[in-house]
Amino acid sequence: MIAKKQLINHHIKSPQVLLIDHENNNRGLTDTREALQLAESVGLDLVVVSESKDAPVAKILDYGKHQYQQKKRQRQSAKPTMKEVKLRPNVGESDYSLRIDRAVEWLGKGDSVKFQIRLRGREHQHRDRAAELLDRIVNDLGEAGKVQSLDKRALIVQVTPG
Repeated sequence: MIAKKQLINHHIKSPQVLLIDHENNNRGLTDTREALQLAESVGLDLVVVSESKDAPVAKILDYGKHQYQQKKRQRQSAKPTMKEVKLRPNVGESDYSLRIDRAVEWLGKGDSVKFQIRLRGREHQHRDRAAELLDRIVNDLGEAGKVQSLDKRALIVQVTPG
C-alpha cells in the first residue's frame, strides 16, 4: 500500500481551498495565502485532507499529531485477533451452545477462534470424548468459518473466518 503524501503549508498549489479551521468550523472557500496566515497565527499546519476538482478541502491541524493518529488507526485495523475458548470434555449443553454462538459472532467480525479442550485427572482416560467434542465443534462452525488446524493430540482446533 503506497500512502500518497499529503500537501501541507506552502506545498499547496491551489489558489483557493475549502477551509476547515482548528475548531472544526467550516470557513468555506478561502484564499490559500489567507488560510496559511491563519494556520501560522495559531501555530498549526494547513493540510489538504481531500482533493476535489474545483478546490481541495484543507484543514488547520497539527500535522505531526495527525500523522501519528493515522498510523495508529492503520496498525489497529491491520491486527487480526485470535480469540481463545477453553472447554472441558463434559461441558453442559447450554454452555457449549453459548460458546459456539460467541465464536460465530467473532468469526463474523473477522477474528480467528481457537478452541482448546482441557483434560484433568481421570478425564485423560476418556480422550475419545474430547476428540468427539472437537469434531462437533468443527461441524457446528462449518458455515461460519474454515478449519485452519485440527490437532487431536493437543485437543486444539483453530477456525478462521471464511
